[in-house]
Amino acid sequence: MLEKLAENLWAARASQKYMGMPIGTRMTVVKLGGGGLFLHSPVPLAPEIQQGLSELGEPCAIVSPNRYHHLHVGAYFEAYPKARVYAAPGLPEKRKDLVFHGVLGENPEKEWEGEIEQTILEGISVLNEVVFFHIASKTLLVTDLFFNYPPTGSFLERLYRKLEGCDGEFAVARLIKLVARDKKALKKSCDRILQWDFDRVTVTHGEVLETGGKEAFRNAVQWL
Repeated sequence: MLEKLAENLWAARASQKYMGMPIGTRMTVVKLGGGGLFLHSPVPLAPEIQQGLSELGEPCAIVSPNRYHHLHVGAYFEAYPKARVYAAPGLPEKRKDLVFHGVLGENPEKEWEGEIEQTILEGISVLNEVVFFHIASKTLLVTDLFFNYPPTGSFLERLYRKLEGCDGEFAVARLIKLVARDKKALKKSCDRILQWDFDRVTVTHGEVLETGGKEAFRNAVQWL
């Protein structure tokens, strides 16, 4: 259930539906220098995933990277009570039933300082997404900013993706474009991200982009 992408970097996929359409979801796992695990956008905690994590180390940071990817955080904290749980801005007010130890900002938390950079994606307040950059593996971790679906699937799946403008390509979905209220602020955020030296991009929905990530990112935000 855990796929190794690079040294100290893994991903776990799980099924998920949106409006009846299968969109899939992914958690990215980074093993930090101290041995703890950084969990980005947790997926359902299946026994296979829990076993895989136990073979890698002990989770120390559980991260909800935007206001929508929080459904499974509680299960992870229950399983790993020593871990600290971090929320995107605005999420604690939305999920008052969850325990959060901190709200993500522009500066990395002490658990991953010096290993993972981060920035808040301004201009899409409905998401308040925080984008991360794992320096050692040159990997960008995004959640809903981009989708990267292959040109496969059922007729209805492909029709849905075509309507969203993300069938068979690395792209910003039309729905995300619609809720981007401040495009100037969003462009500034994207410009900051493009200063990072990344090549791979892990997306929560779709396939991991193993190489050419910076060029694909730049092309995908040309509409700004």
